[in-house]
Amino acid sequence: MLYSKLAKPVFFQMDPEKAHHLVIDGLHTAAKIPGLPAVMRGMYGVKQYPELEVNLFGLQFPHPVGLAAGLDKNAKAVEMFANIGFGFAEVGTVTPKGQVGNELPRLFRLPSDEALVNRMGFNNDGADAMAQRLAAVQDRRIPIAVNIGKNKTTPNESAHEDYRACMQKLYPYGDFFVVNISSPNTPDLRALQHGDELSLLLTTVMEEAAKQASKTGARPKPVLVKIAPDMTDEQLGYTVETIQKSGAAGIIATNTTISRDGLTHPNKKETGGLSGLPLKARSTEVIRAVYRQTGGKLPIIGSGGIFTADDAYDKIRAGAALVEIYTALIYRGPELLNELALGIRQRLIADGYASIAEAVGADHR
Repeated sequence: MLYSKLAKPVFFQMDPEKAHHLVIDGLHTAAKIPGLPAVMRGMYGVKQYPELEVNLFGLQFPHPVGLAAGLDKNAKAVEMFANIGFGFAEVGTVTPKGQVGNELPRLFRLPSDEALVNRMGFNNDGADAMAQRLAAVQDRRIPIAVNIGKNKTTPNESAHEDYRACMQKLYPYGDFFVVNISSPNTPDLRALQHGDELSLLLTTVMEEAAKQASKTGARPKPVLVKIAPDMTDEQLGYTVETIQKSGAAGIIATNTTISRDGLTHPNKKETGGLSGLPLKARSTEVIRAVYRQTGGKLPIIGSGGIFTADDAYDKIRAGAALVEIYTALIYRGPELLNELALGIRQRLIADGYASIAEAVGADHR
């Protein structure tokens, strides 16, 4: 209520990107004010229940609802995400060198569709700056994923070296990593989802993860691949097969879409990736297809259009072991996290499941 009645009306009068920066900078500042993180935990923190805990990739997640990449591109607010109720969080997308991204304006609200269109273009401070920020994090209560990409000026034939550079610089600081090859806002990036380029890219990233792990004698940290919702069935099949062969730990389904089907708001004409409620059905469809193709053996994180506990639970039953939100946070605020987590728990109990793991892929059985 606090967000919807007080904060949201103010934010929605502002330019979307300015509001975005205000939120991230505000969370960054709040983490440093004595006592405030505890207050935020009291207001928004999700109570821990054994049914909601997820053990995946050798990591412990207090509940399955995380933050998708894109909100905190530079890892400024990492210490506050657990305090407002997230079970894990992705930071980034980060590139080896900092870049300004695409021209303004590049972020648009579609309130009548409960959606956003963005064409940010991987604007970020670069891998060195993120490494410095993550190294300074003292209160890491949840797993943090680092989402990596390539610089705009790097040609696709050299893209694997950009992803390698990100791994080299950020490996000590992420709990797991996400290879972003599916944003529609970097020219030709989505071409990396197919064929030999994807195979080379993933081989390079996995080799680098193994090399970094060997320095400490630990097992390599998990690497996931984020895929687009706009592939044909045939393209999706080949992409998933290549990801499986690479030894990657899982898939995030899905990134934003270039589709504009069914939209009503005038901002539907803006180019860029569409996120939010209109993506819900397609992302769940992709989760279902990936789970079916892999026999449920490759973990999936479901992302796209989650606004209610039913939306999240549908993705879990379709095959997602974890889920992520972003756009719904903008429209509903941090109160949503409790609603989602506790709603998922209610649905687990109603279906007779003792854990998230038991519900994953239930629709296929």
